[in-house]
Amino acid sequence: NVMAGHNMAALFSVDRFTITASASSGGSISPSGSVAANYGSSQSFTISPATGYHIDSVLVDGVNQGAVGSYAFSGVTSNHAIAAYFSIDQFAITASASAGGSISPSGTVNVDYGGSQSFTVAPETGYHVDSLVVDGVNQGAVGSYAFSGVTANHAIAAYFSIDQFTLTASASAGGSISPSGPVSVSYGGSQSFTVAPATGYH
Repeated sequence: NVMAGHNMAALFSVDRFTITASASSGGSISPSGSVAANYGSSQSFTISPATGYHIDSVLVDGVNQGAVGSYAFSGVTSNHAIAAYFSIDQFAITASASAGGSISPSGTVNVDYGGSQSFTVAPETGYHVDSLVVDGVNQGAVGSYAFSGVTANHAIAAYFSIDQFTLTASASAGGSISPSGPVSVSYGGSQSFTVAPATGYH
């Protein structure tokens, strides 16, 4: 029963989709949370590790994209999810010991960023600690050493020396002993002496 003119208007809105962005501890993703994206649009994300961490992986809709620092969705036509994962940096402390003793732990020891690691130096029987060298610097004849707040690779080396003993040899008048005086002998070693009387003595 139209008896007059009318105006009719149809209004449309673009479809919007949600990209859910999350990050593990050790870093961030920007923007984060629920990010709205219009149909056909693009949306970029930046992944940033915190100090002492690195990007482990970035998963987009469950698919690992590798350790990338950014990711862009283009031509968005559905909901998506992006998740950034981070791992703490690790540094290697290389521990070694010369013959005559041990250092514990030994070999390559991995330490987390900012972490601590102690080492114990133990000489074998008949040996003593000569020196403990950390990153090329002699720490003296110490039995232990601790790294703290580790932020770089390090090296620690223990050196041992065999114990030395003094044999003091003397002779009365009327003969001689050879060698004479203080004679140094290594632990477990041998030393011979020759005893010779002078003429007219025994």
